[in-house]
Amino acid sequence: MAVNTVDQAVISQGLIAAAREMGVKLVRSAYSPVVREANDCSAALMDRFGNVVAQAELIPMQLGPIGATFRPCADLFPTDTLVEGDFYINNDPFQGGQHLQDVFLFSPIFFQGVLVGFGATVAHHLDLGGGAPGLNPDARDVHQEGIIFPPSKYNMDHDWNGGPLERLVRANIRVPDQTIGDFNAQFAANGIGGARVQDLCARFTPDVVLEAMDELLDYSERRMRAAISELPDGVFYGEDFLDDDGISDEPLRIQARVEIKGDTVIVDYEGTCDQVATNVNCPYASTVAAGLSCVKSVLTSPDIPFNEGSKRAIEVRAPYGSILNPRRPAPVRARMLSAYRAYNAVMKALAPTAPEKVIASGFDSTEIIVLSQLGVDGYQIYLEILGGGYGASNQGDGCDAVDSPLSNCSNVPVEAMDMEYDYFRVEDYSLVPDSGGAGRYRGGLGFQRRYHILGDNVTFATYSDRFRLAPEGLFGGADGVCASTQVLRGDEIINLPSKVSFPLLKGDILVARTGGGAGYGEPGERAEDDVARDLEEGFMSRAEAAE
Repeated sequence: MAVNTVDQAVISQGLIAAAREMGVKLVRSAYSPVVREANDCSAALMDRFGNVVAQAELIPMQLGPIGATFRPCADLFPTDTLVEGDFYINNDPFQGGQHLQDVFLFSPIFFQGVLVGFGATVAHHLDLGGGAPGLNPDARDVHQEGIIFPPSKYNMDHDWNGGPLERLVRANIRVPDQTIGDFNAQFAANGIGGARVQDLCARFTPDVVLEAMDELLDYSERRMRAAISELPDGVFYGEDFLDDDGISDEPLRIQARVEIKGDTVIVDYEGTCDQVATNVNCPYASTVAAGLSCVKSVLTSPDIPFNEGSKRAIEVRAPYGSILNPRRPAPVRARMLSAYRAYNAVMKALAPTAPEKVIASGFDSTEIIVLSQLGVDGYQIYLEILGGGYGASNQGDGCDAVDSPLSNCSNVPVEAMDMEYDYFRVEDYSLVPDSGGAGRYRGGLGFQRRYHILGDNVTFATYSDRFRLAPEGLFGGADGVCASTQVLRGDEIINLPSKVSFPLLKGDILVARTGGGAGYGEPGERAEDDVARDLEEGFMSRAEAAE
């Protein structure tokens, strides 16, 4: 049956609004700062077949390939066997998941006994066991990184709410109250999404709502194909490099071949380096998300819903056994680093054919900071995602001190940290002058945080990148400035690598400095007023301005 245009508009916007409400519910109900403050989570509504129909604007990486996370669950436990209270769970990186800390929950939505869709959420869980609190940089296989939830089906009444699955999870994690609380926030968000879809079904009938879901997917597909069709056909190449794998100093190559043919795009990462022994391997689902997100952000307007329909025109390939499609049981905790280089490689490939739509490379590294302490009452774990400077574009300077495009997390306010943790104190949180690459438009600035360690038995763990290889400028723009991490111990300065676990002493000062974005266009073309503003705001030194 055809849905009239007015009902289609009302239902489509209702679904999008419901997905956004799910995201708000998830954030406000969460226990851990990484979800409650940093918003490292996502929410979506799916149709009865597991296609994403609408999603909250939270983390592009988590929701881009969510259908691939759903399908292994439905293959093992068909949707027509589900009953009220059932849910799917999956975090297996080699069966559609990403890294273990991102746990996906899918709750079926029934109306008058008929399956009409799914509420879907994912959250980054502060701790899921594994070899070290919050982050194990030394992991050499995925089993050392935490609990694996293979594609499975459970029931809320039987398995959760004090049941065997909840007790199993609680027994294997270091901060059970926070982790179980975040799981419950996911279930609550799924419940809100389900209630809103049921409201639409009661108002319009289930058949009309299901037809409207199908049309919303088709609408996004049409818009995406139309945007792709505006570009000339051709094959374009781009590449970028990770600094290293955390063991050797050898850069890791990511290569993208982008073919535009009519209204389709094929992204092929053939030529990318093989998988490595450390945790920078990127599961295929994350690689797909990186390629999709770059093409979507460059070629289309933001009003096109990012759902399953918008993905139909784009195919992403990566050779099996490469760093972008590793074999089990490769460790994958730091998969965002490789995913960002996959994103950067596609962006560079698109630059010749869409110069006014691309941006220069930014810091584009998820810098994870973990400070953990084991005390008499158990573990305390602080985890945060630090961003840096965006790359500049044809329209303006790169954003200063924000998370990178694929993760989109917020900072944890210093006040929230002061209330939550007593074994460290943040003493400086500031922009790093001169860290953005020069250009007609300059790259965004990185920032630094200084953590004063106030207690004993504190361990610092991190993974990051762009410590040795700077983000590259576009069309004459200068490169951004690299990141660095130091420990100030009395008169001693200890320079740490980008991927490390390191014991801290009471009185140490940990200085984490993130990198800046690259510039766009020739620096000599920069407007004098822009230079003057940067000097006045302290974004640029006089020596840099003169140069």
